[in-house]
Amino acid sequence: MDEEEVDLGISLETVATIVDQARALQGQEEAGAEELAEEDDSEAAQLGEENEELTEESLHDFIDQLNEDEQAALIALAWVGRGDYGPEEWEEAVRLAAERNEGSDAGTYLLGMEMLGDLLAEGVAAFGLSIEEVDR
Repeated sequence: MDEEEVDLGISLETVATIVDQARALQGQEEAGAEELAEEDDSEAAQLGEENEELTEESLHDFIDQLNEDEQAALIALAWVGRGDYGPEEWEEAVRLAAERNEGSDAGTYLLGMEMLGDLLAEGVAAFGLSIEEVDR
């Protein structure tokens, strides 16, 4: 499949923002409160200080502010990244994600996924694109 023909239905900048935030939250969880308390000068503590306003709630709100098509695309990207669908099944994945998202909470669903940031980055990579190359 030629990546020029693929319309992900969501901007790579938006996906990159969510990937960055999800990975930062994951890093905060992995660091753990005890480690942060013991080592105030640690890299994790410094990251925590820089990202105090970054919470699961703020990421949830960001996802909820996306339109339904963008939310469906985000869910489908996570599914592709997880290996549930291949890039050639994109349209079906988006359609099913939209059905799955009707009347429910995309933010809660997505934030319930382990390694969300990595899943989204893998989903984008399946189309020959790279989150790391997106300007932030």
